[in-house]
Amino acid sequence: MPVVDVDPDELRELTGHDEKGDAELKDDLFGLGLEFEGETDDGMFQFEFAPDRLDRLSVEGVARSLRYHYGDARGVYVPSANDPEWTIEVDESVPDERPFVTGAVVRGVDLDEAALESLIQLQEKLHATMGRGRAKGAIGIHDLAMVKGAPLQEGAEPSITYRGVDPEGDAFVPLDANDELTPAEVLAEHDTGTTYADLVEGLDRYPAIYDELGLFSFPPVINGKRTEVTTGSRELFVELTGTDQWTIDRMCNIICYALSARGATIEEVEVNYADGATHPSEYGAELVRPNLDTDEKSVSHDRIETLLGVDFEPEEVVDCFERAGLDASYTLGDDVRYDVEIPPYRVDVLHPLDLVDDVGRAYGFDELEPRYPDVGTVGGRHERSRLEDAVRTSLVGLGFEDLLNFHMTSGTENYDRMRIEPGAGGAAVDGDGVFGGGEPVEITEPYSEEYTQLRTWALPSLVMLLERNTHNAYPQDVAEVGFVAERDEDADTNVAESRRVAGAVARRDASYEAAKGRLQALCDDFDADLATPRTEHPSFIEGRAAAVAIDGERVGVIGELHPAVLVEHDLEVPVAAFEFDLDALR
Repeated sequence: MPVVDVDPDELRELTGHDEKGDAELKDDLFGLGLEFEGETDDGMFQFEFAPDRLDRLSVEGVARSLRYHYGDARGVYVPSANDPEWTIEVDESVPDERPFVTGAVVRGVDLDEAALESLIQLQEKLHATMGRGRAKGAIGIHDLAMVKGAPLQEGAEPSITYRGVDPEGDAFVPLDANDELTPAEVLAEHDTGTTYADLVEGLDRYPAIYDELGLFSFPPVINGKRTEVTTGSRELFVELTGTDQWTIDRMCNIICYALSARGATIEEVEVNYADGATHPSEYGAELVRPNLDTDEKSVSHDRIETLLGVDFEPEEVVDCFERAGLDASYTLGDDVRYDVEIPPYRVDVLHPLDLVDDVGRAYGFDELEPRYPDVGTVGGRHERSRLEDAVRTSLVGLGFEDLLNFHMTSGTENYDRMRIEPGAGGAAVDGDGVFGGGEPVEITEPYSEEYTQLRTWALPSLVMLLERNTHNAYPQDVAEVGFVAERDEDADTNVAESRRVAGAVARRDASYEAAKGRLQALCDDFDADLATPRTEHPSFIEGRAAAVAIDGERVGVIGELHPAVLVEHDLEVPVAAFEFDLDALR
């Protein structure tokens, strides 16, 4: 979780509570869920933050939460924003891989050294968390006095342009440099450029932001030196680019709230996407930003009382919401429901349970009284967990090394390298389709190309492990009892989840018979009847593969891996393997 440095003196000043001692501040912040991690050499407090409360990544956000905690502020606060004087024009040459932009103008900001350091820390912490290392969203903050806006026509607002630039095209002086560099030279020669080069690697044109004087920002890599923010800056231009409009809009809101807490005035900007440019379809091609609209969610009174174990009057719940920085109204009926207004900096409120959590924190989790549940059951391990342990014990007794692999993988590892097609068929329960070839459960915004989906079967994970251990001695007999998932429209969640047993025997004399003998012994341990009718599977050698049928039901596959699979994974010894559904051994 992120760790943020907070100046305790500045925190006291921003909250208006100079009487608070260091120990009392730590206790108050612990009540908000911020854990004290230590102090820096210059006396800054270090706090570990829950990754959902990104609005607390700066001293300004922490102070805001404390003012609500102390009762000095109540309800939703939205800073007023002046009408736009600036425009961001989005050219059709912007790379499709990073098409979206947002921003704001901030005027009247007073930046001393502490405020500037806080702003820089907030920027970098947002990059590391919500911005996914700048891959999903990157922030540029510029001295507005050094930005020369180019009016589109006489009498029109000044504008900057977000466009694409040739890697060897226009040059500029980046931060922490003295010479002009092209974007390609920045990536090759500048320390920051080499760090973030992979974010634009392979693009024909790089993202760039221009004013009338030329290129002054190369997102998501580095800003230009001409518009560098200093303690003398009084007006700022904040721009964010990324792959998701919602994300960069929320990142912009958090920055605007932090600067507003310093007494700054927020000013809107217009964002115009040109014909042919990718734009957020849900918002349209013409936007006014920052988007400081509040959100609204509902939760029932019964759900709040049930989860917190406290009997509330509706007015008490409304009071708790307001002391959490939210607004709420309720309607009476068979079950009281609360309509809750959520400020634009709260990116963490996604579900009614998040609202219950806010009520609990405002009430005080330390005030909750523990009580025994009404049911008189005794805790114990779930039947499935006991079965998993029993199967693992048997596998280890049969000579396998027990593994614990990641549940997430990529389509390349799950399908391509195993010679099967996505959607070629799910679990071979009815003998139809390819075992392991179910429709994948994909991640909408994957952090890495290596983890883009949940695995549909476990055997590729074992083969990948064997690939990484070719330098070790053989035999290598490995097994796993693990989670798999695939899309299933008949399931309530549209996802079918299951547990699988997979084993692989890698040695010079590995054969179908070696794997079959281990599988037979495992089934015998659980008094299960095993049959292996002949089948075909792309991952296995034809004629050396069979379906796994336990107690008359087809639940898996067994065989010798195809030579093409072995070559693909640089395996120089034969591998025999099996996989089947754990529930078959119940």
